[in-house]
Amino acid sequence: MEGLAATTKTSLCDGTMKFICAKLHFWSIAEQKKAANQADNLDKKESNGVPVISDSADSTGAEIQSNPPLTYPNCDLNIWLRTCQTEIITPLEGVSTGAIPTWINGSLYRNGPGKQNFGHQTVNHLFDASGLLHLFKVRDGRVTYQTRYVNSTSYVQNTAAQKLLVPEFTTPAAPDPCKTIFHRISSLFVLDQVVSDNAMISVYPLGDELYAFAETPFIHRIDPITLETTGRENLHDRMKVINQSSHPHFTKNGEAFQLGQKIGSKGPNYAIIHYPPVADNEKGILNAVERARIVATIPCRSAKEPSYMHSFSITSSYFILIEQPLTVSFKTILGSLLKGKPIVHALKWRPEKKTRIRVISRTTGMEIQTQYVTEAFFFLHTVNAFEADNHLIIDICCYANAEMLDCMYIEALKNAQSDPNYASMFRGRPKRFVLPLSPKQGIKGNLNTYADSLSEAHWINDDSAVYVQSDELCSLGCETPTINYNVYNGKSYRYFYAISSDVDADNPGTLIKVDTIEKKCRTWAEPNVYASEPIFIPHPEAKAEDDGVLLSSLIWGGNNENRTGLLVLDAATFTEMGRTEFQAPSPVPKCLHGYFAATK
Repeated sequence: MEGLAATTKTSLCDGTMKFICAKLHFWSIAEQKKAANQADNLDKKESNGVPVISDSADSTGAEIQSNPPLTYPNCDLNIWLRTCQTEIITPLEGVSTGAIPTWINGSLYRNGPGKQNFGHQTVNHLFDASGLLHLFKVRDGRVTYQTRYVNSTSYVQNTAAQKLLVPEFTTPAAPDPCKTIFHRISSLFVLDQVVSDNAMISVYPLGDELYAFAETPFIHRIDPITLETTGRENLHDRMKVINQSSHPHFTKNGEAFQLGQKIGSKGPNYAIIHYPPVADNEKGILNAVERARIVATIPCRSAKEPSYMHSFSITSSYFILIEQPLTVSFKTILGSLLKGKPIVHALKWRPEKKTRIRVISRTTGMEIQTQYVTEAFFFLHTVNAFEADNHLIIDICCYANAEMLDCMYIEALKNAQSDPNYASMFRGRPKRFVLPLSPKQGIKGNLNTYADSLSEAHWINDDSAVYVQSDELCSLGCETPTINYNVYNGKSYRYFYAISSDVDADNPGTLIKVDTIEKKCRTWAEPNVYASEPIFIPHPEAKAEDDGVLLSSLIWGGNNENRTGLLVLDAATFTEMGRTEFQAPSPVPKCLHGYFAATK
């Protein structure tokens, strides 16, 4: 990413990693284990990161071989490099331990990278891998497991051709000598001929239908029972939306809101898309996507480089957009599309622009008058936002810059064990930003009077904008944050749940519970186990915010690549209640995001 290279000395894209690769011999975890298996008791030594001494295969004598120690001995990053070779169409029965509460009935859907190779071509980045759906169906204390690929047009065509036919986020399409510049220009008018419709990030409902999402304008309809891909919607054709976030928001009445971008007469705009609920008498007539409409648009601060947004927040009164300084250059995108190159080069890191927080009224669809700015940071996920005491409180998982995207290159993952900077590139922390909603001009000092945070706000630039200073919520790296969503999204809350993003932690597969008031954390971890995004399920008679359970899919590191499971934690005590484990017919990759659909 040439834009990131401007501020990233360790970025893959500024050539530094290429230099390192040329000077050092990298050892992946898989290679470590292959060498370790040749000696006695090496499993234990390997897990402790101790250099290996193995017997030589030469029958004339023994030769001592010493492998370099792993930089992150507790972290098996190869879990991200697995490929599911066999879909599980018929639900797989597992082995249960403990007690899974019988009141949990429903389906936990997951999505994430599942396949990185087509023929001899390997994708460059985790975001380029083909989307793989997982389904854990829970009923009366029993759990079954299924997997199936999202049959996007890109996936079907790439599988048939055994190569990439359309560029992915960072990976170019295989060379096609038949495509001239005139072909590429004409292809610009048919979006899926130049942009992959691969959907490998999330899975959510819209109306009464289930869809797989990425950040393109394409979403794929999924059969909730079989995981079969049954259709595709093109938001560009319907609403001229050129991309969208991966995380829509939902209300109790079944409506959904999504953040997208579209081109207006004066340049790019951020657009809020509303998907209305589908009434019983409307089912089978028009689905939620066909009835969707844009309810708010605001111009991007730059007519040439809108901000990259993976998620946003919503309260009862506002939509909150985090306009971070990772931007997308339209000029570079156009050049990339014309040349058949991936669009990753369009990402530009502009820290001098700081981060702008855009607050849009849900009533008027207009941005409120006060402008808010804060430190330059990169983010993928907001945690929650709410209004209290005439303040707007926003919690975000923040990174100092966008280097963490470089950490997800395939080569970076393979070489991480020899990169002492890898963990620092992935270092993020959850932060709270408190915005005064009606600040009076002329006031010197802190404008915030909200009692439950150390976040401050001050007038800057002759009272033309409010600068917000964040307050760190937790000293642990937190990612894929979730809350008791159905009750507390957009409302004052106390707890959120996450997975660890600290590669150099004692156990990088840790689950985390954060108390945002006391700034205390609870953790759950098990050696060599990697938990996924925890999904909160409230108890039917819940009396407290954390009265319920957390569902998290599990995979194992090392040689246990076919082993997966579903973990059930008591959300209040953060202790295990039960689990079901499965032995899949092929490797199970790490997934990203999911959704639980309850059934009666």
